[in-house]
Amino acid sequence: MNIHSLGYIGVNCTDPKHWVDYGTRVLGMMDVSAQLSRDDSVYLKMDDRPWRIVVNKADTDRYAFSGWELAGEDAFTAALHTLEQKGVAFERGSRDLVAQRGVQDLVSFSDPDGNRHELYWGPVSDFAQFASPVGIKSFITGDQGFGHVVLPTPGFDSCYEFYKNVMGFAVSDLMKVRFTPDPTEPEKRLYFMHCNQRHHSLAIFESPMPAGCVHVMVEVDRVDEVGRGLDRMKAHNIKLTGTLGRHANDHMVSFYMATPSGFMLEYGAEGRTVADWSRYSPFQSTVNSFWGHDFSVGME
Repeated sequence: MNIHSLGYIGVNCTDPKHWVDYGTRVLGMMDVSAQLSRDDSVYLKMDDRPWRIVVNKADTDRYAFSGWELAGEDAFTAALHTLEQKGVAFERGSRDLVAQRGVQDLVSFSDPDGNRHELYWGPVSDFAQFASPVGIKSFITGDQGFGHVVLPTPGFDSCYEFYKNVMGFAVSDLMKVRFTPDPTEPEKRLYFMHCNQRHHSLAIFESPMPAGCVHVMVEVDRVDEVGRGLDRMKAHNIKLTGTLGRHANDHMVSFYMATPSGFMLEYGAEGRTVADWSRYSPFQSTVNSFWGHDFSVGME
């Protein structure tokens, strides 16, 4: 399967309006719900695509699905053939759902641990200009897609097999982590995986998460915008869940904060890209970051 990028994400929220303030006044995205929404859903725009985040009203606050873009109709047809060959059950998108997503065609399915995915091709776009309400010049998207998502996969081995051999992701690097200093605590695997030049568009974590996601990441075009985002987070009383730092694997300078749907969002800049993966050697890192990224603040 030849996935081009993470194209969009879907989020559930008991009150989608919470994402309007959060998305515009903290993240710096545009609320385009008035143009796109047929109900209480919230649509957030971050580049020349009509939208990248859709927030649907639901009984619980949690992550809903990841939308993966394929490079054209032939790649989409080949992906469906792969799903059939591998015995993965999938649903064809209804005409109404395809229209809502603004694509040519899509299918949806789940990984072995129930994480939902959509595959699609041919986004429909009017290429309307992105104008951030807080002055952000641009988010890093384009061929790299929306950003990245880290999904909970307690049944790690079957999920790793699924993402590698069904969806076609390749490992960028990996970690084995513990939450406490206790050496008897079982290590939990965290694999970072790529589908384009972005260091990782997907990561899988060997642990359950009630909100259905560990975190998503959005990337701005300069470190100063990360600092301004940190200021906005504090001004709007959003909970800090990971302090400012620079990651050792993808070199991202970022901080982490809570979202209205219960998972975290990483807000960063200067993420690493790899132009030629054939010349890259995956590695295991024993530290999360060169400096910073204290996640104990999220437990306070």
